[in-house]
Amino acid sequence: MQLLKRILHQPLALTGLCIMILMVLVAILAPVIAQHDPLEVNFKKRLLPPSFEHPFGTDQMGRDVLSRVVYGARISLRIGLIVVIIAFPFGSILGAIAGFYGGRFDELIMRITDIFLCIPGLILAMAIAAALGPSIQNVLLSLAVVWWPWYTRIVRSVILGLKEQDFVTAARAIGVPHRRIILRHLLPNAIAPATVNATLDIGFVILNAAGLSFIGLGAQPPSPEWGAMLSTSRDILREAWWAATFPGLAILLTVLSFNLLGDAFRDLLDPRLRA
Repeated sequence: MQLLKRILHQPLALTGLCIMILMVLVAILAPVIAQHDPLEVNFKKRLLPPSFEHPFGTDQMGRDVLSRVVYGARISLRIGLIVVIIAFPFGSILGAIAGFYGGRFDELIMRITDIFLCIPGLILAMAIAAALGPSIQNVLLSLAVVWWPWYTRIVRSVILGLKEQDFVTAARAIGVPHRRIILRHLLPNAIAPATVNATLDIGFVILNAAGLSFIGLGAQPPSPEWGAMLSTSRDILREAWWAATFPGLAILLTVLSFNLLGDAFRDLLDPRLRA
């Protein structure tokens, strides 16, 4: 509640929160907002400019762009949330184990982490998606594989400092099991910086997923995924600017909202950055 009050007093954070809520509502209410089937082909209405009947116009197949953008919100938000939901806890638990136990556990986990981090994330995701085949499910898997190491490093660095604190020493002295110390004492205190990173990452995952779909490794036509819509509309950009502009704006606003929220969380959770 205190965090929400602070967000409401920060214009940029409030803007990000409002945009994010709007996008979530659009995704939830897609059947109500969209007045046309996003997959319905009608060549008689091909490349119609924005109008009252089609506020975002139609594409080269005569499909309503507004309906496709609205249903695309469901796909993109789902990708962003699922990837972070998979990568966040997995990477955080590995980081906590590495930081708490040290020694061989730390060495093994961090060397594996370094292997993943030494390869550019998008390139690695492209390689995995290309090997598995183009689909939304494979994009989810490839991005989750790319994203977990960052949480491992963040949580490990915090745990290294926390495990020497008196409350951990006291828990060890009275015989509290190591698993309980990690899950009940260390992780809750180390999760704040990882949570900030997770908020930012939802936007970046959506952007990367759109990029993979744009080059043909993600969602495939006629899926109303924003990156796939941009890919199929690039050849008609001059004669039908709306077909690519509106899904591009949807990506921009969604990524911007999570970036603004992530920056706000970082400022509010780090006492050194508070005004």
